[in-house]
Amino acid sequence: MEFDWKMFLDFWGTGPWARAATISTAGLAASLLVSVIFSRVVLTLVSRTETDLDDRLVGHTKGPVAISVFLGALYAASQPLEFADAEQRIVVGVLGTLSVIIWTVTGARVSSLFLEFLDKESPIVNARTRPVFLIAAKGVVYGAGIWGLFLSWRIDVTAWLASAGIVGVAFGFAAKDTLSNLIAGVFILADAPYRLGDYLILDSGDRGRVTEIGIRATRILTNDDVEIIVPNAIMANARIINESGGPYEKYRIRCQVGVAYGVDVDRVREVLLGAARDIAGVVEHPPPRVRFEAFGDSALDFSLYVYVEYPAMTGRVTDALNVSIYKALNKAEIEIPFPQRDVHVHKVE
Repeated sequence: MEFDWKMFLDFWGTGPWARAATISTAGLAASLLVSVIFSRVVLTLVSRTETDLDDRLVGHTKGPVAISVFLGALYAASQPLEFADAEQRIVVGVLGTLSVIIWTVTGARVSSLFLEFLDKESPIVNARTRPVFLIAAKGVVYGAGIWGLFLSWRIDVTAWLASAGIVGVAFGFAAKDTLSNLIAGVFILADAPYRLGDYLILDSGDRGRVTEIGIRATRILTNDDVEIIVPNAIMANARIINESGGPYEKYRIRCQVGVAYGVDVDRVREVLLGAARDIAGVVEHPPPRVRFEAFGDSALDFSLYVYVEYPAMTGRVTDALNVSIYKALNKAEIEIPFPQRDVHVHKVE
């Protein structure tokens, strides 16, 4: 029996599989064309702008757009085949799942790209607050991706949402302390009452440098190299002294000294200012100052005020100043008095 090639070609040219193959081939060609247009035309146009945001945005979306065109063509190619409902549901679910995964990953990358750009342009988004915005943006993107997966497979999520609401309430009561720390951490990162590297004095009197501001807690390293971990809820409601805050990070040191009554106060002022000269770490602006504070019980109380560049230099500079003041007063033969008491013992019969 001789094979009828004419009948085979007529069937293939007009059959549903032929139309599906034609649509798929056209979709593949369109996908390649879109990729070429993005590479040759769109990238050329956006490369002329001053910022590289659009260049990177095009680079991230070129592949997903081309793949989406091809997936759309595959969906259109499935229509002439007239699958049964169950089979068509599988086809739509698979194509939808691929599309959702591709665009979810792309959305996460694009959100990170935009936040990186806003970090340079916006005062709200910066190195401290960007992790919070990034977590929120990725949460929205991944949440939308999960929703898209349910829609692709035609799953009714109404009951799931109701159950999630009940579970959320129970979880909220069980983890209220953790949630309060998380919320406080967000506000600390956004409001920035202190930053990494700042020197803080806590209500307990502990002093140290901020080494990490996490979502749940803040880590402070003391001068004894002991790390203190304080929950953010406590940090948000406590009275904290930020030695690195203010108009600049320079920190003022106060050295108190008493001199004997009868000493020339102008001479004392001159000696104290001279003691502050050539001390490593003491800045010239603002300049050192001397204040005659009070008439003490046994001495005239003076204070020498100097500024250092960073609060971390306080201990070392204070030590150097005290040594220099003591030597300078001894050299100038200015007495540093100290309280004296006479004790009289009476014999009682």
